[in-house]
Amino acid sequence: MIARYWSARTSAESARLYADHLRNAVFPELKKLAGYKSGTLLRREMPDGVEVLVITYWDSLASIRSFAGNDVATAVVADQAAALLNDFDRRVRHYEVVF
Repeated sequence: MIARYWSARTSAESARLYADHLRNAVFPELKKLAGYKSGTLLRREMPDGVEVLVITYWDSLASIRSFAGNDVATAVVADQAAALLNDFDRRVRHYEVVF
């Protein structure tokens, strides 16, 4: 299994709106993809706003390609989500889940 990590920075209000977008738009679409297992959203208060960390779990890098394209390290950020964020990772990190 592969864990896909991506983070962004935003305001407290926009972090709430981003969480709604992820819960109501992104995760339901990901559930339709073969190889997608689950996802989670973490948040951390920072002196200048909020950092959000999205972790999704996939069967393999091959299954991630159906979502991200051939360059699996490219972040997939819809315009609607980007509008809520002050800054975000353009590249994601992948980790093999050991246990």
